[in-house]
Amino acid sequence: MENFTPIQSLIGGLLIGLSVSILILSSGKIAGISGIVAGLMQFRNTSKDHYIWRILFITGLVISSYLYSLLTPLPASEISASYSTLMIAGLLVGFGTRMGSGCTSGHGICGLSRLSLRSLIASMSFMLSGFIVTYVLVHVI
Repeated sequence: MENFTPIQSLIGGLLIGLSVSILILSSGKIAGISGIVAGLMQFRNTSKDHYIWRILFITGLVISSYLYSLLTPLPASEISASYSTLMIAGLLVGFGTRMGSGCTSGHGICGLSRLSLRSLIASMSFMLSGFIVTYVLVHVI
């Protein structure tokens, strides 16, 4: 129960919902992180005004942990996987993101809140894949 943080979790969820709502109401864009990053990587296909909000959004994601750490200590984390395992996992997640036409932030937050059946199926696929891979890595290999 020491890791049960309902107040902080509620505040975090409200902030995510607020930022997603501001983005979709102000620009009509979905806050799918993989799509935002992909737009940054497509220099020639992304217009200047779309480029700026993408940089600001990603910058906010990156510095938010630092800003939070100024208010309270961050919880300790330990990654026991090797660098090669992390790189392979990252490539597989990236491949799955492109194959699923989005990520958990786009489908799981934005899509589910819009009651999108496609996003429900995508989110269930993401979760099931994660469960299977974790089970195999922890209990089989």
